[in-house]
Amino acid sequence: MTLEEKIEHLQATSMEQARAEGNAIIDSHREALEKVFADHKTEAIRQSELRIKSETTNAKLTLNQASAKSQLEIKRRYGKIQQELKDKIFDEALSLVMDYMKTEAYDDYLIKCIRQAERFAGSDPVTIYINPSDDGKRSDLEDATGIHLTISAEDFIGGVRAVIRSRNILIDNSFKTQLRNEYDKFIFLGGDGIA
Repeated sequence: MTLEEKIEHLQATSMEQARAEGNAIIDSHREALEKVFADHKTEAIRQSELRIKSETTNAKLTLNQASAKSQLEIKRRYGKIQQELKDKIFDEALSLVMDYMKTEAYDDYLIKCIRQAERFAGSDPVTIYINPSDDGKRSDLEDATGIHLTISAEDFIGGVRAVIRSRNILIDNSFKTQLRNEYDKFIFLGGDGIA
């Protein structure tokens, strides 16, 4: 082997070895970068999943809050409308009671209530009150029942109240009390039969 061949061989071997070492360094660096990339990708996916989960939870919470607020507003409006309707119904009922008080059936009702109070009192003294608006009927009612009637200082719309002081009893057949009791008990039922 000549010197030139030896130099060529040495040069080829050196170049081959340098290429191998360079390729090894590049491969090692590539593997390191791929590992860093894979770790970064895994971390980015994990963080995005956490963010999606967090945003989903926040969205559900916001939706639930909006829904609750909306339902509360609907219930408030519903209650207000029900109250307005209830008041209208009882205004109309009062009007019907006023019309009823102009009939003979009302006079019969008063006589019936007076007699029931007298029977209930038995031998105990009883004070029977009629409404101030019924003052004009007083003498006819006293003639029909044979009982002295007292005009109430309080307007109770109509009907009769009786007091048996010896037994501490109030018999309240006044329209005011009856209307108030019905008003207090009155509720609207929903279309499905639920209040």
